[in-house]
Amino acid sequence: MLEPVQNSQFDNSLSNASQCDRFTLMRHYFFLASFFVLLLTSLPVWAAQITVFKAKRILEYKADGVTRTFKIGLGSSPTGRKLRQGDRKTPEGSYVITHKNPQSQFYLSLGISYPNLDDAALGRKAGVISAAQYAAIEAAIRQGRTPSQHTPMGGDVFIHGKGAGSDWTWGCIALDDKQMRVLYDLVRPGDKISIRP
Repeated sequence: MLEPVQNSQFDNSLSNASQCDRFTLMRHYFFLASFFVLLLTSLPVWAAQITVFKAKRILEYKADGVTRTFKIGLGSSPTGRKLRQGDRKTPEGSYVITHKNPQSQFYLSLGISYPNLDDAALGRKAGVISAAQYAAIEAAIRQGRTPSQHTPMGGDVFIHGKGAGSDWTWGCIALDDKQMRVLYDLVRPGDKISIRP
């Protein structure tokens, strides 16, 4: 015959099981929290800023407290702001890196989101582009897309390789190939670039 279990013994065993379950649950929560902290701290932070100083022929790359400086070449008519296709000027203003091209005819290249809204407004005021072209550029930028690269303002402006020894491009920013490889590996689409006079 079975002995009746006293309530106090039963309550103690339930209490011990409950404490064990709470301890196991806390261990799982601690493990998950540790995992997420480790995951978040190991993810790269792409808060890079690229600044081009046209007059100094220098490109600065800043990220994670580190600054790297690269010598550059510009368009063959480097003074002033790009306004029209074929003017051989390098743009001035704030842009983003749109994409990376490992198959560039100039070694490697990074697309720049020229024209921006300021460029388009200047182009419209100067009569270089029509109201419809301005509206299309504005809509693309507001929607987070690359604006048309085929307007009278020009386009297809890149940072690319093949030499920083002189101002020889059609408006792009050129680096020596070895330096371009370093920059190409650092930069991500969406990184900001400021091009200053």
